[in-house]
Amino acid sequence: MDILHKKNFHLKAAVRDLVRCLPVTCILLAAATFLSTALFHFSQNVTNISIIYILAIILIARATRNYGMGILASLYSVFWVNYAYTYPFMALNFTLSGYPVTFAGMAIISCFTSSICIMLTRQSIQLKEQERKLMAAEKETMRANLLRAISHDLRTPLTAIIGSSTAYLEQEAELTSEDKRRLVNNIAEDAQWLLNMVENLLSVTRIQDDKGVSSVAKSEEPLEEVISAAVQRFKKRFSDMEIRVSMPEAFIMVPMDPILIEQVINNLLENAFFHSGNRVIDLCVRTTPSDVSVTIRDYGKGIPPELLDTLFDGAGISINRQGDSHKGAGIGLTLCKTIIGAHGGTISASNHPDGAQFTFTLPNWREY
Repeated sequence: MDILHKKNFHLKAAVRDLVRCLPVTCILLAAATFLSTALFHFSQNVTNISIIYILAIILIARATRNYGMGILASLYSVFWVNYAYTYPFMALNFTLSGYPVTFAGMAIISCFTSSICIMLTRQSIQLKEQERKLMAAEKETMRANLLRAISHDLRTPLTAIIGSSTAYLEQEAELTSEDKRRLVNNIAEDAQWLLNMVENLLSVTRIQDDKGVSSVAKSEEPLEEVISAAVQRFKKRFSDMEIRVSMPEAFIMVPMDPILIEQVINNLLENAFFHSGNRVIDLCVRTTPSDVSVTIRDYGKGIPPELLDTLFDGAGISINRQGDSHKGAGIGLTLCKTIIGAHGGTISASNHPDGAQFTFTLPNWREY
């Protein structure tokens, strides 16, 4: 029963394929016949007509990806050239000197060309399918890493908030005013960190998925204003930090989602603040003919070389080596990679002699 079912399935599939391909084949052959008749009327040149039919066969092979249609079109073309455009006209005649060789040659060339086109088309489809599967696998890996980063980056400050609030409630009578203020300040800092994580998660909802490729709704925005908004937002939380911004004098417009790019810059600035231990951060903008790059450079200890290759895959820079609830940077960096990738850009991390730096690029910028 299974074998019979499979045969019926393949037969139905073949019939559906035939119904789909036959109209396309008929239309292209009809167009080739009309063009050949018009050309023959004016030039009487059978060679040019053969080229027209070979072109039609290639188009049929490309459009149908069906070997049967390609062979059918090849045989039709050879016989119709003999019947309509070779003396005696409107009659088959294979007795002319040299024509059997020409007939066989055209038939072989037509069938071979059709087969090659169909094979290349099918290989192209297979390659696209493999690429789609690889992208889906990469997307699934990133989703898993993102979930791991979320579980770590959210659990750590929540634990700290619970610990500080419990200590405050259970030991309120014994605590000094300074101790109480320290505990409340810790709760406020961890709550702010949680708010930042929620903003990161909300940013993911702005990224649309189109056929497996992340994309965003972009409009031309002035890069200087986006950077200024990100720096001001960062300074509200860390007013004692010095951000040295270096930009070209020209007015740079970049296709982007400004909210998402601002989130990327803010994430990288916070990352530099929490991991450098220094109070100075450089933000440099450079342009090339193909893209504009933004580099955020800190002056700390740098990034361990063994983490550079997996930094944006959800691992983060460190996993609370010193017990700091703010050390988890997995979700932020993973989100940065997703956002920049959706804009068609790249993001990378590296070390310089005095610390670490992160650079992302955005394409299709314009200068005013």
